[in-house]
Amino acid sequence: MPCAMSQVKERATTLQAPAAAQLLAITLALAGCAGNGIGLDANGRPAGQGGAGDGGALTADFASIQSHVFTPICTACHAGAAAPQGLRLDSTNSYALLVGVPSNEVPTLMRVRPGDPDGSYIIRKLEGHAAVGAQMPLGGPYLDAATITVIRQWISDGAMAPPAAATGAFAALVVSPAQGDVLDAVPARLVIGLNAELDQTRLDDGSLLLERMPAGAGGQALAVPVALSVAPGNARALLVEPLQDMPPGRYRLSVQAAPATGVASLSGERLMPATPSQTSQALAEFELRAAP
Repeated sequence: MPCAMSQVKERATTLQAPAAAQLLAITLALAGCAGNGIGLDANGRPAGQGGAGDGGALTADFASIQSHVFTPICTACHAGAAAPQGLRLDSTNSYALLVGVPSNEVPTLMRVRPGDPDGSYIIRKLEGHAAVGAQMPLGGPYLDAATITVIRQWISDGAMAPPAAATGAFAALVVSPAQGDVLDAVPARLVIGLNAELDQTRLDDGSLLLERMPAGAGGQALAVPVALSVAPGNARALLVEPLQDMPPGRYRLSVQAAPATGVASLSGERLMPATPSQTSQALAEFELRAAP
């Protein structure tokens, strides 16, 4: 995983004076994707011992790790369409794009493999012994051993998701690439994060459609065959793997109404277009540019 813990560090809670707060705001605004020490605690360590993030100590659950590590440290780089390797680590996207999802850099490894921290690419990147690329956060300062131990424990415990929010009908909450993204590299896979667990027995490759849209008026969209699978250990994430080359162009991923089976929750509710009259509904459109 390019898992990269980003490089602007967690909000410093030890600075109390107004002048110090102003200085911190300026520093955060100017910081790029290189470690600068912002967010380290009084002992020079990333916030693994509490006092920031959600207001308490870092604990081995996803919500705490998101609050203390991913949001304040990672999202300076791992956010938006420019997120390295498409890995957004904001609170909306991070779980769906981490758990059970293969690393783009080393596809034989999952970014997070539930129950197996040593086999999780995120741990290899944080500890600095991944086969590809540099230790993360890029350029340091790096997470201290205590913080990484907590992340390891969450993975060992099964990399459990936060409780699912009651969001009504079965729906896609995360689509990567997202609507409007412009990519410089072909995505190894698309990921759809849902608000309920998938019924793997009903999964139908034909229930989603990936198309390359025509370049001009009167052209015809070209379907890209895909294979669908549920992310191992993360039954709320659907992996969409293109089965042929994707040349530069504009692409659309849609959910289809036609298949008798398809993308469905364990309760039997299918992912469907918004109205019965629609044969399909776009989940996201994105552009793939030629590599510079």
